[in-house]
Amino acid sequence: MKLLDGKVLSAQVEEELKVRVDAMRAKGNIPGLEVILVGDDPASQLYVGNKEKACNRLGVFSKTVRMPENTTQKELEKEIARANADPAIHGLLVQMPLPKHLDSARALELILPEKDADGFHNVNTGKLLRGEPAAVACTPRGVMYMLKSAGIEIAGKDAVVVGRSNIVGKPMAILLMHANATVTICHSRTKDLAAHTRRADILVAAIGKPKFITADMVKDGAVVIDVGMNRVDGKFCGDVDFENVKEKASYITPVPGGVGRMTIAMLMTNTVDAAEKVFG
Repeated sequence: MKLLDGKVLSAQVEEELKVRVDAMRAKGNIPGLEVILVGDDPASQLYVGNKEKACNRLGVFSKTVRMPENTTQKELEKEIARANADPAIHGLLVQMPLPKHLDSARALELILPEKDADGFHNVNTGKLLRGEPAAVACTPRGVMYMLKSAGIEIAGKDAVVVGRSNIVGKPMAILLMHANATVTICHSRTKDLAAHTRRADILVAAIGKPKFITADMVKDGAVVIDVGMNRVDGKFCGDVDFENVKEKASYITPVPGGVGRMTIAMLMTNTVDAAEKVFG
């Protein structure tokens, strides 16, 4: 079993990004990322803090707009419009999940596609579907980087994605398909889930259920990608029963220290990509 170490790989991505950011800064151009955070969700607070640290490491201008839980849709939309018009901001994201009284889909659609750091705008998801260049959702993009960095063959392999969210499951399946894998998407209504997962050469778990994927659901020698981040008894764990599954997997990602690190790295990549298009 080999560990797909997100700490090591994300550091490699940041090294490459730092060269690109330094080149822009040498010409007086500074890439900028704005995060709009509504409410006090602890996981979101942690994630936003990690984004700010990444910006500081790379020399990217970082702006976090914190808005109270009772923010109205109109107030949120006003902030998005302001950020869209700000030439210092090249990457913009609204941290999810939003409080339930706010319209998440509407908020995401108001972000300019060229500033869409998360890759969630309909224009970018449409381009992804068609195989055209676009900002790609950060977590699936990070998973693809991990697979390719390890030299894992994707073409012709059976890939199973457990989860069908717009954030991970669907774009993950599309990226694997573009890389010529044969892709199956499983979800809560899938009959005999284990029959599907046991066929997978590449298994991606993104369902939000702690240790849901057990060793008997995994094929010997499979590549296992754990996107889950769950807190159980004060400790983080993934959607995969890591200790038992690692005995069967050829490659596996840890939680924490796996895919989560790559998500931040790809967010910064999307931001730097967007800035380079502006600065030329």
